[in-house]
Amino acid sequence: MSKIDITLGIDIGGTNTVFGFIDKTGNIVAEESIPTHSSEEAEMLFGRLHIKIEEMLKGLPENYNFVGIGVGAPNANYYKGTVEQPPNLNWGVVNIVEILKKYFDVPAAITNDANAAAIGEMKFGAAKGMKDFIVITLGTGLGSGIVADGDLIYGADGFAGEVGHVNVFIDGRQCGCGKKGCLETYASASGIRRTVFELLCNSIAPSSLRDLSFNQMTSKSIYEAAIKGDEIALKAFDYTGKILGLKLADSVAHTSPEAIILFGGLANAGDLITVPVKRYMEENLLPIFKNKVKIMLSGLPQGNTAILGASALIWNELDKIKKR
Repeated sequence: MSKIDITLGIDIGGTNTVFGFIDKTGNIVAEESIPTHSSEEAEMLFGRLHIKIEEMLKGLPENYNFVGIGVGAPNANYYKGTVEQPPNLNWGVVNIVEILKKYFDVPAAITNDANAAAIGEMKFGAAKGMKDFIVITLGTGLGSGIVADGDLIYGADGFAGEVGHVNVFIDGRQCGCGKKGCLETYASASGIRRTVFELLCNSIAPSSLRDLSFNQMTSKSIYEAAIKGDEIALKAFDYTGKILGLKLADSVAHTSPEAIILFGGLANAGDLITVPVKRYMEENLLPIFKNKVKIMLSGLPQGNTAILGASALIWNELDKIKKR
């Protein structure tokens, strides 16, 4: 019986850690999740993960060959194999790759979730066949992964590509990173909520969103109002697209990508976000870049993007090893 190579993709979140075995075509063989318990040390999480992973391996057919582990985590450093001062996790600085070596005799690699998503798009999604593209993740914050000439850009220290923390307005909205005016405070699920409340305060236009408190409001409820023609919701999407398009025009000048791929909760709004992003980006591009850069939505299946991205990371590393 011929062997089928599989890798393990692990996505570490503040609430849950999702993991699964995936073959080289992006087929998910098995997947599961466990609570992260953010107050625990990293060693305890990986001790619990090891038990679950071994149980999962025993349940797989014998023709599967486990060849590597990819991890997506907040504040992950690809070069060092570490997670450094992650938000929502009580870890400090932890070498995740070294911890994994205690349990598994296979290669392992780690990067942040947005970088993993970019590699996932290149291996399994919308960026197949592309060598130059940018992935923008529009969740609670804004993450990004930048690929140039087929390689993810990590920079000198492993933390390159923080598009979410470029400055939009000096002394603008307070960001969770401690700075003011960061892009993610305007272009994200939380950013569009803030925009809606500013619009509601500065307008007397009727809106179903006036009946929601800030904590009740979600990007989905804003989307649902927008598709019903709600003036405030439509203005919020246009403003979000304007800010994001403006800053993506800067990113195009830096790397001249073939495409910019959007995914995450806010990207699920489809044309409501992609149309204004494309329009305002084109308005702010240097003439040599106009009408060259596609704005696309993720090609990864909803619900599995995190572990597919983490798996794609280690598949990419294994391919590099073979080429040496």
